Amino acid sequence: QVQVVESGGGLVQPGGSLRLSCAASGSIGSINNMGWYRQAPGKERELVANISSDGLTNYAGPVKGRFTISRDNDKNTVYLQMNSLKPEDTAVYYCNANIRARFTYGGMDYWGKGTLVTVSS
Repeated sequence: QVQVVESGGGLVQPGGSLRLSCAASGSIGSINNMGWYRQAPGKERELVANISSDGLTNYAGPVKGRFTISRDNDKNTVYLQMNSLKPEDTAVYYCNANIRARFTYGGMDYWGKGTLVTVSS
């Protein structure tokens, strides 16, 4: 059984910073891409950033230069450092990981339950 769990959300003032973490656990064979998505009220879920197993990163336009994604392969963990936060960054942030479970072939997408980030004064 494989699961991913996010942590680190909360309330922050505009211009502030937060760091999200997401740890994958269970019967893991290998982890391919890991990433963060977000869903604001009344909007569809959208990609924020993702990172490949060898560290290649990709960012959505609105967060480029403000957010940084990284991962620790030894800990099966992905991070999202969010700086210069804006009210429009308010959303539930979801972790996604493409994981091949042990003794299986091919990867599956696993999602966390989400962590709320609120940017407000």
